[in-house]
Amino acid sequence: MVGPRGCFVRQAGSATTLEPAQALVDLLDAGVQLVLVSGRSRLQLIETAGVFGADGFIAEIGGLVAWRGEDTRFTWQSLPASGPAVTPALLAAMLEQHADLAVYEPYNEGHEVDVLLRGFADAPAVEAWLADHGAAHLRLRDNGLLPRNLGHAWHLIPDGVSKGAAVAWDLARRGLTAHDAIAVGDSVEDLGMAPHVGRFFLCRNALSHPGFDEHALPANVTVTERPLGLGWVEAVRAALHSP
Repeated sequence: MVGPRGCFVRQAGSATTLEPAQALVDLLDAGVQLVLVSGRSRLQLIETAGVFGADGFIAEIGGLVAWRGEDTRFTWQSLPASGPAVTPALLAAMLEQHADLAVYEPYNEGHEVDVLLRGFADAPAVEAWLADHGAAHLRLRDNGLLPRNLGHAWHLIPDGVSKGAAVAWDLARRGLTAHDAIAVGDSVEDLGMAPHVGRFFLCRNALSHPGFDEHALPANVTVTERPLGLGWVEAVRAALHSP
């Protein structure tokens, strides 16, 4: 939904635009439930969800699902994982071994399920190192390219946790099926939502990131014509005008 520097009304190149704001107004007026899906923490998303009028949010790439209760306050549920979170000692040893990774401060503050990292990594190599050190259940997940040559945002999280699994859980909780939902994203981890929704919109800026082949995407994936928040606008327009 957001553009450069996390701003809702900035597009690629940092020019401002009101298109995302108008799309959000149209979405809310149509009564469509908006759920934010993010690598951000629960505390970061509570206020953000209120600002955007969201009905719920998925935090820490699927570790926590929250929704508005009858009194409009958020209720949240931690989703099951295959094992415990990383320990400080193991994290320190891993970062010493893999010097191109670092804790992504201050954005890691408040995380309850995962550790948010930044930098460059060979995920299979990191996971092999973790397995050799008694943590085969931990996974390093790519949540997209960062600006200013900071590399990628990585989440070190127990296996079984993912945005896709959380979306499936939340839809079932709401009594909805995959065909009742669309999802929008621009990272490898976001693409994991595609099997759990009727349509997935991949914002065009994702194609500049390693790991994407436009000709090998699932059948229900549409690549938007425009990047970042303007790609989100395209997805909203498609959702509101589809039968």
